[in-house]
Amino acid sequence: MALHIGIVGFPNVGKSTLFQLITKKQVDIANYPFCTIDPNVGVVAVPDIRVDRLAELTHSAKKVYTTIEFVDIAGLVEGASKGEGLGNKFLANIREVDAIVYVLRCFKNENIVNTRPNIDILKDKEILDMEMILKDLETVEKRLSSLEREVKSGDKKALKELETLKKVDVLLKEGKMPSDSEWDEEDSKIIKSYQLLSSKPRLYLLNGEEKDVSLDVLEVFKKNNWRYIFMDVLTESESGDMTVEERESFGLSPEPKMNELIKESYDLLGLITFLTTGPDETRAWTIHRGYKAPKAGGAIHTDFEETFIKAEIINWEKLIELNGFVGAREKGAIRTEGKEYVVNDGDVIEIKSGK
Repeated sequence: MALHIGIVGFPNVGKSTLFQLITKKQVDIANYPFCTIDPNVGVVAVPDIRVDRLAELTHSAKKVYTTIEFVDIAGLVEGASKGEGLGNKFLANIREVDAIVYVLRCFKNENIVNTRPNIDILKDKEILDMEMILKDLETVEKRLSSLEREVKSGDKKALKELETLKKVDVLLKEGKMPSDSEWDEEDSKIIKSYQLLSSKPRLYLLNGEEKDVSLDVLEVFKKNNWRYIFMDVLTESESGDMTVEERESFGLSPEPKMNELIKESYDLLGLITFLTTGPDETRAWTIHRGYKAPKAGGAIHTDFEETFIKAEIINWEKLIELNGFVGAREKGAIRTEGKEYVVNDGDVIEIKSGK
């Protein structure tokens, strides 16, 4: 499944530097607002040691990792919902992504122009949220008018849609994000069909070091369960090609912070990875957490979901511990599961199907 993450924020907060770090693709990161006018798109392989280890175990000719498509969208300014800055163009680009990473500036550097009056990540977040809310209100209120006419004509489906959108309308007018509320399956499906900006899951990337942000501000993030990570984007960009030993010698974390961003993005969207392995290839597959075995089969090939018979499953670490499929079968470690089996992250799966 294709996964699309939008990178948004005010001009000069580090979005394009982050994008360059992610994709190793050179983009214009000149020190002035709106240097990124059209969204830059980069597809990145998700690092996965499980793929490497399994490929080595089964002598795979090829390794295939899961991927994320990152979209670097031009800097937002206050009033974008009314067309300020790049306005509607910016907001239209966000509609196409699955989740949004807000890049919030907390670093202090006088050499990098700050388009905001001062460094205030809570205020910046509030403005970004409000621009999306205002744009969504236009969409919702326009649709409410037409739905009321459809309901009068006796359309029962329109009645449910009207009820859901009225709830969304109330939230937006209160300045609240629908993504922060709980919805049942039917409501969620209706809301998703509108691709509302304010309904998309969000991850906050605090660009700087932890010491740059007060404990009071962090407490607000924790209290509201807003997912956030710290990343000094410029430092990570400059150290992107360093070995573990070199990173540690400079006082950096052994693992690049990019990996944390990718893991958090997966978790944010409720995604897990299962694996297939053999002499031809070892491949990682992305599915939603809670999917059952036939759905996993469908990720491999659409026919497998409909013609699913059973799945042979073993955890990837157990497979390596038992030195491959032969050893695993001898120990009875490979389980046969049916249609109700819920796939776990790290499962190695072989689907059995038939007409």
